[in-house]
Amino acid sequence: MPDGAAGDRWSLDGRVAVVIGAGRGLGRGCAQALAEAGADVLLVARTASEVEEAAREVGGTAHVADVTDETQIGGILEAAAALGDPRVLVNAAGTNRTGPAAEYALSDWDALFDVNVRATFVACQAFGASLLERGASGAIVNLSSQMGTVGFPGRVAYCATKHAVEGITKALGVEWAPHGIRVNAVAPTFVLTPLTEPMFRDEAFAAEVRRRLPTGELATVEQVADAVRYLACDASGSVTGSVLRVDGGWTAW
Repeated sequence: MPDGAAGDRWSLDGRVAVVIGAGRGLGRGCAQALAEAGADVLLVARTASEVEEAAREVGGTAHVADVTDETQIGGILEAAAALGDPRVLVNAAGTNRTGPAAEYALSDWDALFDVNVRATFVACQAFGASLLERGASGAIVNLSSQMGTVGFPGRVAYCATKHAVEGITKALGVEWAPHGIRVNAVAPTFVLTPLTEPMFRDEAFAAEVRRRLPTGELATVEQVADAVRYLACDASGSVTGSVLRVDGGWTAW
């Protein structure tokens, strides 16, 4: 991977970073952190109004695409190449539909796997193939969750998808390491975002989440984004196939 400015291992100067799912929440926060590190950021989301607003806020470039449609992945790569030298990919697109396992709808199961697993792999596959073809090093960071390690009532599909994301991350990390392509994941605990905010209106649920957190606190978008920045830059040059847990100690007990 090209050296950062003045040998700064934390810098992403001269690199193009693609952030999928950058319209809001964690994805937007990751785009902001990478831009502050010096990257030219391509923000990708399927809702034009959200991603365009995020791009204005971050100082990046907006690209509207639905990553569950693999035919649109090529357009993302072309847009990234038009900005310069794409070396970083962050997969932050995700969704969740809760419900008891005995009654869980297979349509919801399929919807979660389409976004959380299939789209993540398709983006990794296309970006990794581009790096391999160019003989370029790079970093891919996937967004997992504490639920990629543990179970939780009412989240059978979400837990299954995040376990799968971590399996993809480890397998690609091993396969592509000899080519200078690092693949890692960040696994946060609950973060207050547009996706999770409705859950925390339930006071009993909010109390149970905090009871399970040794720190007693939710993670912040900025804390998760800082972990993503670390895995995207040269400071983590010897880290691949790993999952960095930003989970307040949830999975430690």
